[in-house]
Amino acid sequence: MYHFEFISKSEDETKNFAKALAKSLEKKDTIVLTGDLGSGKTKFTEGILGYFDLDDEISSPTFTIVNEYEKNNISIYHFDVYRLEDSSEFYEIGGEEYFENGICIIEWGELIQDALPKDYLHITFSRNNDDENVRILSIDTNLKKWEDYFENFKY
Repeated sequence: MYHFEFISKSEDETKNFAKALAKSLEKKDTIVLTGDLGSGKTKFTEGILGYFDLDDEISSPTFTIVNEYEKNNISIYHFDVYRLEDSSEFYEIGGEEYFENGICIIEWGELIQDALPKDYLHITFSRNNDDENVRILSIDTNLKKWEDYFENFKY
């Protein structure tokens, strides 16, 4: 397991960090975003979509569970599984099929832990109690691809 931390001092820094990460995303990559309401998960997703020139199209999937985006033959699936009772509801919507067909970003993914693919990037967002704009992004993965990426990361 590899661990990396990024300290963001603003919404723009969070989005720019995500944009930089998005350059390395490819089909079958899954990112699980964990954190309290307002901790930066959606801003991070905006950054990823911004890299693909889809930032004007973002909307919260809270009521639809998943929003689908397409750009240059790349499918991006943005899930918000907060309202699901458990992973069986994720399976009912065919959730596991999305993992093979595009890039998956899953907010509140810890709620469907047993449905997640074996390998994914997990980012936990937390606030800094001393500065309301600061977010700590704790990143964990067991994928060599991401270990190499973060060891050489320059922001």
